[in-house]
Amino acid sequence: MQEMKFIGITGGVGAGKSHILSFIQKHYKCEIYLADEVAHLVKEPGTECYRQLVELLGKEVLEENGQIHKAKMAEKIFADETVLQKVNDIVHPAVKEYLLEHLQKAKETGTVELFFVEAALLIEAGYKPLVDEMWYIYTDEKIRRKRLRDSRGYTDEKIDRIMKSQLMEQQYRDNCDFVIDNSRSPEESYDQIREKLEAYTWID
Repeated sequence: MQEMKFIGITGGVGAGKSHILSFIQKHYKCEIYLADEVAHLVKEPGTECYRQLVELLGKEVLEENGQIHKAKMAEKIFADETVLQKVNDIVHPAVKEYLLEHLQKAKETGTVELFFVEAALLIEAGYKPLVDEMWYIYTDEKIRRKRLRDSRGYTDEKIDRIMKSQLMEQQYRDNCDFVIDNSRSPEESYDQIREKLEAYTWID
């Protein structure tokens, strides 16, 4: 059996990363972690990340139950742009540590062939040296914009703002080993995944 692969999944907002991962989850022996969800987990009370964030932001960002209040934390970040970098310097290493611990556990159990981590900012957060492969989910910008308007109710102004904050298409392509074109039918996207993964995994 092939050695387990650690694969990063990235792409711009509205590219359909979640849809692609849903297909992979159903058909392959894998573990999938969303970096945004892991970021919430590492900020739970009792963690080192939580302790550092409360020390940085103050206890006024806490809810009555001790959880970090997202909106209050956001206020602190927007009030001082240097705070965002400090928060990222705390959260990003904690996320990486969490993922690498679970990666090691998956290797030790031997029951997983593919270990995925997904985030729009994987490249910027320095994951390229950590993963075996980086995948870029590409979707035509017009389609992405329509999806964001229809499914999330985003305004054109909000879409513009998010897209400008993310990498350009060529930057994604330059930093990724494999591109899935998710601009057409779901089945065409699935065919690209099957062709890529059949070399070192199996479909149920």
